[in-house]
Amino acid sequence: MHSMKLRNIAIIAHVDHGKTTLVDQMLKQSGTFRENQQVAERAMDSNDLERERGITILAKCTSILHGDIRINIVDTPGHADFGGEVERILSMVDGVVLLVDAAEGPLPQTKFVVSKALAIGLKPMVVVNKIDRPDARASEVHNEIFDLFSALDATEEQLDFPTLFASGRNGWAVTDLKDERKDLSPLFDLIEKHVPPPKVDPDSAFTMLATILEANPYLGRILTGRIQTGTVKVNMPIKGMSRDGTLIEQGRVTKVLAFRGLDRVPVDEAQAGDIVAIAGLTKTTVADTLCDVAVTQPIIARPIDPPTIAMTFSVNDSPLAGTEGDKVTSRAIRDRLMRELEGNVAIRIAESQDKDAYEVSGRGELQLGILIETMRREGFELSISRPRVLFQTDEKGQRLEPMEEIVVDVDEPYSGTVVQKMSERKAELTNMRPSGGGKVRLNFIAPSRGMIGYYSEFLSDTRGTGLMNRLFHGYAPYKGSIESRRTGVLIANGAGEAVAYAMWKLQERGPMLIVPGVKIYEGMVVGEHSKSNDLDVNVLEGKKLTNIRTTSKDEAVRLTPPIIMTLEKAIAYIQDDELVEVTPKSIRLRKRYLDPNMRKRMAKQAEAN
Repeated sequence: MHSMKLRNIAIIAHVDHGKTTLVDQMLKQSGTFRENQQVAERAMDSNDLERERGITILAKCTSILHGDIRINIVDTPGHADFGGEVERILSMVDGVVLLVDAAEGPLPQTKFVVSKALAIGLKPMVVVNKIDRPDARASEVHNEIFDLFSALDATEEQLDFPTLFASGRNGWAVTDLKDERKDLSPLFDLIEKHVPPPKVDPDSAFTMLATILEANPYLGRILTGRIQTGTVKVNMPIKGMSRDGTLIEQGRVTKVLAFRGLDRVPVDEAQAGDIVAIAGLTKTTVADTLCDVAVTQPIIARPIDPPTIAMTFSVNDSPLAGTEGDKVTSRAIRDRLMRELEGNVAIRIAESQDKDAYEVSGRGELQLGILIETMRREGFELSISRPRVLFQTDEKGQRLEPMEEIVVDVDEPYSGTVVQKMSERKAELTNMRPSGGGKVRLNFIAPSRGMIGYYSEFLSDTRGTGLMNRLFHGYAPYKGSIESRRTGVLIANGAGEAVAYAMWKLQERGPMLIVPGVKIYEGMVVGEHSKSNDLDVNVLEGKKLTNIRTTSKDEAVRLTPPIIMTLEKAIAYIQDDELVEVTPKSIRLRKRYLDPNMRKRMAKQAEAN
């Protein structure tokens, strides 16, 4: 296929602005789905967690034929814990479609991806979607997008963007609201006109930058990217080269998969400009170059952000172990982590000294939290340690810690709180500017260490409206100590079921983390102490029964609602001597050493050191 007949575009959209529905309609109208074929609603989101959180975590590719033009559509992740991915994905395309809800207008979540697209020099086209909503405000939204682009330093040419008005659900798009609303051909035509064909060289030796990695049970590792030069054929010898030109491995192409609709179809060969998935190499990964054996120069790429945070995943050894999950052995955990490693570029895994524990490092607790959440849904039980930052040492023996660039979008009234909280965490404010609609955009450089556990606090400080994007910035000298949780905890001193009356008596000691009736064991954390020390408490003791019937009184115990710990909150909350017990049904906090005497001994030892 000649590259003139090819268009590669990325689609940028806020969650719920209708990206997936629009793509489904494009597939239907281009005849890619047969009428009788059952299309899974929201065909692009393949992963349960993605469906539920409504976020696209993994970038995917769909391909549509319009007349004799093939359009490859790449989905972009909106979450910046996956920040490095965004730039690599945008390097595969020559145009972007920004999809915006006609009522909500452009939302800050898409700002991050849009600013990357503009910086690379892509010229976006805009689709104002859901134009049939009763509260649609087409022309205001059009102006807001113009303001957004200029706030993100777009060029004159980028500001002169073409706009379509559409209803993805009903499958039509128009250039002018007065036009007849029949189908999506205005969108297909605009992509063909406005997006340039790939600038590639079909005649040189084969080269391709790996952009997405996945592990496939049948084909092994699959690397997806856009062919930069030349042609790739099944069975041809190729090699993998790292960013600095070091040879990683040599091998043969065992499969070339092209995207056709939502499927990947094996083809015998593919040309420069097309986006394909290649199997056959075992060590080459994202940001590496796949190429003909004769090639010596790798394609220039951004490195993969290094892991900055580590947690220990170990076997659940609490008294309730194995009562809720069916994958509980260290062997099962190890196999699952090794499988994750094959397809997830952002994590690393090492076996730790205790033979039942694995050190898993990644790019932030959100990203590791998604892995833990996925595993518990698969039936795993784990205990998770407090996240720690991965330090480095420079030549002078100085301690360096990972720093992140944090971009925050908040409503003006909350900016003061955010700046104050961030400076307590040793962050440095590098820029602050209004970003339209009464919002402010704040830029910080902050130690990763200080960011652990801040996200849920940030959400409550900004009443759920604030947005935060985090990107790895580099290593810098250690910034000094940062205050962490100042309160102690209430620890259960026995096993059984929590009793409302006992909990009621403990209320002035501090807020509870559990509800009555849950199973408790010795050493489990059941509440927060209002003072700084830990306290062993009894949550099992009911009221002494006399012969007077006081059941009615007992039931009228007024309990303050407990603090509910989500996985992310729990991971950020625990101290070094505590663990989070994660099972398919529960999230419990516990002391690492359940026996109080053992705890005292270990605390003494720690002081002696």
